[in-house]
Amino acid sequence: MSSGLIAFLIVFVLIFLLRIRIPYGLMAACLAYFLVMGTNLKMVAQLSMSYLYNSFTMIAVPLFIFAANIMNEGDISERVFGVSKGLVGRFHGGLGHVNVLASLIFSGMTGSAVADAAGLGKMEIAAMKKEGYDDGFSCAITAASAVIGPIFPPSIPMVIYSMVSGASIGALFMGGIIPGIALALALMVYVAFVAKKRNYPKSESIKGKAYWIYFAKSIPAILTPVILLLGIYTGVVTATEAGALAGLYALLIACFGYKMMSREAFVKCVKDTIANSGTIILCCGVAAAINYIVAREQIATNLAFFISSLTSNKNLFLLLVNITFLVLGMFIDTTVIQLVFVPLIVPVAKQMGIDLVHLGLVLCYNMMIGLATPPYGGLLFITSTISKTPLQKVIKEILPILVPMLIVLVLITYLPELVLFLPKVLMNYGAIL
Repeated sequence: MSSGLIAFLIVFVLIFLLRIRIPYGLMAACLAYFLVMGTNLKMVAQLSMSYLYNSFTMIAVPLFIFAANIMNEGDISERVFGVSKGLVGRFHGGLGHVNVLASLIFSGMTGSAVADAAGLGKMEIAAMKKEGYDDGFSCAITAASAVIGPIFPPSIPMVIYSMVSGASIGALFMGGIIPGIALALALMVYVAFVAKKRNYPKSESIKGKAYWIYFAKSIPAILTPVILLLGIYTGVVTATEAGALAGLYALLIACFGYKMMSREAFVKCVKDTIANSGTIILCCGVAAAINYIVAREQIATNLAFFISSLTSNKNLFLLLVNITFLVLGMFIDTTVIQLVFVPLIVPVAKQMGIDLVHLGLVLCYNMMIGLATPPYGGLLFITSTISKTPLQKVIKEILPILVPMLIVLVLITYLPELVLFLPKVLMNYGAIL
């Protein structure tokens, strides 16, 4: 280990101990390495800038963030909630099922777990608490269902993974459909079990003709994922162009369809988009510097040699990856995990013959479970804060919910066809490998 790498690791650890903001902390760690090693900083800066400028896929990130913000401000998330309530609210524990189904629909619009938990989740938790659901359970199922957001397409984390690994973004999006639906079904089974045990009520919802009138008025909102996915998979638009289409479409229906977007709300959406995108893009710029360090220190090569000396078994390797990324996801921001650790794993996975689309879904799912896992799961803090529920109650309720989530993880890890079936059938993915 070189002196520069030691300096990098020391500063990297200090980032978390001192709670420095992630982009600045990573830049400081890289700068420590370059100063110790006497690297030409101008060359690294040019490398980082070209890394961003040449990544057409990266443009999709702020576009999908903008679309998510518009949907939360423009009555679209309320429409999704209302439609879901009419479909599954009549069952025992109905609002729990609504929570999961609404997240599945909303995920097809935004691709963001945080947008789901903060926007749609606020409405869901308030409705559940009003009908007598336990505070902790309301928050926990909201955090768990928000995990569907980055699994079911489109997905902001998958856009970043595609940029880092070179995997097909279209195949990644398509590969997330079955795992996303499987996770939703697993959570709904759990909700049914708890609802029966605790005697949670059926939900009062719009019925009969009134519901179908409401449904018809909501069609523009729920058509968003259909338009996006059809556009991508028919080749009419790329994934990046789909992000622009999602933002434009959401803006049009919010302004002219539901007339719920004021000038002040629009300005707020733009400001939030700039702030959120800036953090991610700064991290992505630093990723080029980190990749340079990884290549110069031959970290990926040494890691591959180390793992191959431990095992050449692909299944055991995937188990180690799952454990590692689950733990990382509990403590570290998902963007940082992708930019720092994914470049180390991808070469090893290639060497073992693991498909990068399959790997991407497994890694993404791991990181999203981490967001809903104590002690530092970000989704737990979001749902606790917006509902003013003590975090201890949320943690107590999320622990058993992790069981069905982990079962789905095991299935997609060791049954790769659950991920690769649709890309192969609908995109002829296997023929271009």
